[in-house]
Amino acid sequence: MDIRSSSLEDPGYAAFAWGRYRSLLWWMVGASLLAVIIGLAVLRWMIGPMPWAMLIGTACGIFFSVLLAAALMGLVFLSSGSGHDESVLDPFPELDESQ
Repeated sequence: MDIRSSSLEDPGYAAFAWGRYRSLLWWMVGASLLAVIIGLAVLRWMIGPMPWAMLIGTACGIFFSVLLAAALMGLVFLSSGSGHDESVLDPFPELDESQ
């Protein structure tokens, strides 16, 4: 079976791609914190004062939801942008209806 190589097998390119991914995640940590601040401000405006447990739970829920979504989408873009997706062989090319 013919195995295609991926760009991520090159150590230099892999370091560049993962560095770019980590940079994206640090930006998304900031965006997650901004989403937490906006979310808590909106809740304060709509509901009023809230107990500390509700504030902490809401803040953690917003922060980790946004960060998880960013991490998963970042992995999709990393895989697609590095050519890693193209290195996968289709074991059933005759079933592909797009050709």
